[in-house]
Parts: sequence; structure tokens; C-alpha cells
Amino acid sequence: MGAQQDVASILLVTSEANPFAKTGGLADVAGALGPPLRRHGSDVAVVMPRYRQIDLSRLTPVIPHLPVALTDTRSYATSVYSAADQGVTYYFVDCPQLYDREDLYTHEGKDYEDNYLRFGVFSLAAIELARHLGTPRVLHCHDWQTALVPVYLKTRFARTPALAKVKTLLSIHNLGYQGLFDRRVLRELGLGDAMFNSEQLEFYGKVNLLKGGLIYADRLNTVSPTYSREIQSPELGFGLDGLLRKRSHVLSGILNGVDYSQWDPRHDPHIAANYSAEDLSGKLACKQALLREFGLADSCLTKPLIGIVSRFDSQKGFDLIEEVAGDLTAIDGALVALGTGNPRYEAFFRNWAAAHPDKIGVRVGFDNSLAHRIEAGSDIFLMPSRYEPCGLNQMYSLRYGTVPVVRATGGLDDAVDESKGFKFRESTGQAMLSAVLQAVNLFCRDPERWRTMMRRGMEQDFSWDQAAAQYASVYCELLHPDPTA
Repeated sequence: MGAQQDVASILLVTSEANPFAKTGGLADVAGALGPPLRRHGSDVAVVMPRYRQIDLSRLTPVIPHLPVALTDTRSYATSVYSAADQGVTYYFVDCPQLYDREDLYTHEGKDYEDNYLRFGVFSLAAIELARHLGTPRVLHCHDWQTALVPVYLKTRFARTPALAKVKTLLSIHNLGYQGLFDRRVLRELGLGDAMFNSEQLEFYGKVNLLKGGLIYADRLNTVSPTYSREIQSPELGFGLDGLLRKRSHVLSGILNGVDYSQWDPRHDPHIAANYSAEDLSGKLACKQALLREFGLADSCLTKPLIGIVSRFDSQKGFDLIEEVAGDLTAIDGALVALGTGNPRYEAFFRNWAAAHPDKIGVRVGFDNSLAHRIEAGSDIFLMPSRYEPCGLNQMYSLRYGTVPVVRATGGLDDAVDESKGFKFRESTGQAMLSAVLQAVNLFCRDPERWRTMMRRGMEQDFSWDQAAAQYASVYCELLHPDPTA
């Protein structure tokens, strides 16, 4: 390989990142955080697995042979490639037997049974990459898939001088996904049965990889301030609330940002007409085009149009919508929804639209371009989530002048205040319906106040530069702790 290269001072360790591989919001964060961190003075790179969908021919070889030893008798041959995006270097750990698969984590709706091996190997490879390229100062890990990085650093590599000063930050994107496996995996991961106890990786008879990271990481954070508090409660702690309360002194919440180069009605190429807070005229054209796309009545143009873009799941509060569907149908307006997920809710939405084709429009599936058009063409955006670590659509909606109606939880509560949207606290259909009716009444009875609310939301700034400044501060605190704290 020639002379050693210097790896970034901050190495983001993630199982997915835009624009290379994505299943959810984690990829958005990992892909968007690098450029603004660089603008804030951090030397940053990203490491992730090289999945099948990432074209090897477009990557540059970096380390031809990087053996990863899980145990004395079991090792994997990996290699490392690189590519650049927006000035950030991405490193890809290639191990075809582990990552060259149709999907990232699942097949036909079921998790790959060897996910513990796949991400155990990846975690060790990330550490070995750091040793080969020049040790970073902070390894910023994301979710359970990389939670073994701090575990391995504090156990297997505890006496490795080159890694002694490396700090770890573990970001929790959704505490509901923890990496639970049978006890036997500890030996296969080279950790040993001794760690199967309540103070380490044991969790109600299972091995919990996320728990290991929560114990061993130097700092913890999650994707909104409110969610950082909620996960310390029994209701949203998923069995880890006691541990998170114990480590609350190193836990913080940083609200995710929005990529306004992609989500801004002033220059969005997906929508019927561009518009801004200064000139809202294009929004009506977007609404008209959206109604026609869904085949809804032209008479709905002057009535409130409610938009939904989401994964169809009970976490997202779709049982609340189902509970009061009759009342929502009775509103003198229309509703459009885009999403996929739980077959129960897919069927509910299809049946609802079939029963009321003049005012309920539904598309089951994923369509990024249509998601933009729903944000631009709707008057109201509904997000009734039971819990929401961060959420992005409420922030998109604000920028598009689409007034959000949200449950006051997690990032929804942090991003939406009642001068720019509507919130409800109880996770019930009636509480949600009451908030929707408040929004509808204001839209119908006080257009000037409604436009003022729209403009306030459009002027709000949730850019990644704000989040990156907070992450840079956390890195600084990690590297230069207050001795009096």
C-alpha cells in the first residue's frame, strides 16, 4: 500500500450511509453529517460495509488484505476500499461472504441469522482500519450494529498503546432495535461467557449488543433532546432505562438536521411549482397537481388537504388513525397517504381509499418524488407517532409551509412549537382528532393567521450545520474533559 495514510480525527462507524446504502434515517445522518463537520473544523471520514449494491469497480483499493480474527480459531479475510462524496472519504470493508447479499439486514422479512457475526466482524475491522491508517481520536458509532466497537476497545484492545487514547461516542437512533441474540454468540464473537451477566451483555436471558455499547462507550447521544429524556423512562426505555439513567451524565440529545439542498420548495425539482415564504403562490399549483395525481375531486382545492408520508406501523400511530377514520372522513376536506409496512395498515388504507375515492388517496409503496409532492401540495401534515426518536418529515413540512400536526414526543416535540403547528400529548385517537380539528378550523376560518403560521415554519432553520456544531462540541468535551466535572 506504500506509506501509511492518516485517517480522520473523527471516524464515523456506521452500517449504512447515503448515498451508498440506505434503509432508514441512520443513513441520512451518517451521509449528511460529514460535510458540515468538516466546515466546523473536524477532520472526518466514514467506514461502512461494502454491500452488494455498492459497485466495487467504482471504488479505490486501500488495504488489499485485512484479516479480522474473532477468536483464536476463527478469522475472516476482509479488504478495504474507498470513495469520496462531498469532500468526505468513505471506507468500505469488503467481505463477500458477509456483506454480498440482496439486502442489508434482512431477507424476506426476517433478519439474517448471522447478523451478530456480520457486524462483529465489521466492528473489529473498523478498529483494525484505524490502526492501519493512523489512529483517529474519536470513533463515532451508530446503533447496535456498531455497539461492539467500544466493547472491543475496552476489553480486547485495552492494553494496545496505539488505541489507549481513542474515545468513543455511541449514537442511539432508535432504542427499539438492540441486537438481541442467543448466549452462544459471545464465544463466537471472541468475548467469552464471563460477559454474560447483568452488569455487561446479558439482557433477560439474551445477549444485547446495544447494551454493551451503552456500558462501554465514553459518551452517548441520541437524535433529539426530548428522546434522550424519554429513553430514561420505563415507557420508552425498552428495558434499558435503568442503565441509561445510570449513565445520564454522559447522555445528550442532538436533533437531526435537514438537507435543504434536497428539501426546499424554492428549488425542489419534484414539485409542480416552486415557491417561498415571500411568494406562496406556487403552493396552490402544487396542491392542484397533487389532487389530480391522486384522482381527488377538484372541489377539494379550497378545502384542507392532509398529507401523510410514513412507514405503516403501530409505532407511527396508525392505529390512532384507524380508530377515528370515520371522523376524519367526515371532515370537509381530503387526505393523501404514501407508505408501506405492516400489511394490516396497508390494507386499512387501501380499503379506506376504495370506500371514499373522492376524498381519500393512497399509494402503498416507496416513492421519493411523490413524497416531495405530498409535502408541497398538502396544507396539513399528520404525524401521530407513539414515539419518534427524531423524525424528519415534520421538519420538511415546516420548510414547505405545510403545517404539522404531531404527537408531542421525541423530535416531533422538539421541532414543532405551537406558533408553527399543532401538538397533542395523549396517544389516543380522540386526542389526535382534536388536534386535527383545531388545524382544520384555523385553515377554514382565519386564512391570514394560517399564512402567518406557514411563514413562521418556513423560516425555521434545521440545517445540518446546527447539528454538526453540537457534535463538534461533544467531540471536544470527549477529548478535553472538564477536570472539575
